[in-house]
Amino acid sequence: MDVLARTWTWLSTGANWSGEGGAWHRLGEHLYVSGVAMALACAIALPTALYLGHAGRGGALAVNLSNVGRAVPVFAVLALFMVTPLRSAGYVPTIIALVLFAVPPLLTNAYVGMREVDRAVVEAARGMGMSGRQLFVRVELPLAYPMVMTGLRSASVQVVATATIAAMVGQGGLGRIITAGFNTYDTPQVVAGALLVAVLALLVEAVLVAVDRLCSPLRKTV
Repeated sequence: MDVLARTWTWLSTGANWSGEGGAWHRLGEHLYVSGVAMALACAIALPTALYLGHAGRGGALAVNLSNVGRAVPVFAVLALFMVTPLRSAGYVPTIIALVLFAVPPLLTNAYVGMREVDRAVVEAARGMGMSGRQLFVRVELPLAYPMVMTGLRSASVQVVATATIAAMVGQGGLGRIITAGFNTYDTPQVVAGALLVAVLALLVEAVLVAVDRLCSPLRKTV
């Protein structure tokens, strides 16, 4: 209980939130790294998965290759980059490592969502004279949307939680609060940093759930 009380004291102290080393600044760094990584991962994974799912070929190979990334720890990838010229490229190594981490769930869920669209519905749409593009936009994509969003939510939460590794190579983010606490044997600060990361991950999940409900094509047809 003493640790919890001291953690609350740390969180409620204004000095811990201001300045370049403060929680607000670290939060901005964390959101920047996570946001850039997710944007790049979506740009790579979603068009690839949706095209392969629509075409119905090559997707299994792409998914299997992307899943190799799940077998390699993100920190190991980041450590590998640290012995290359990229070590002096700021957040680039961290962003690349997070992109490799985010691509598998995005690619897998989007591809599976496309392939699980009822073939009878697809054939019926073709029978109505829909072109390939119309079939993709009006039938396959709306029906695959729930799986695509599931992958997006999963990847986003994982990236936000994992972006703390940036602190391990001297970069910013909420992980710096945790590592600073470890370095000074300040357990309340470590707990406070972990709580901030957890709350941020939950907020990201909540925002994406709200976006999902607002943008769902199935909702618009009701």
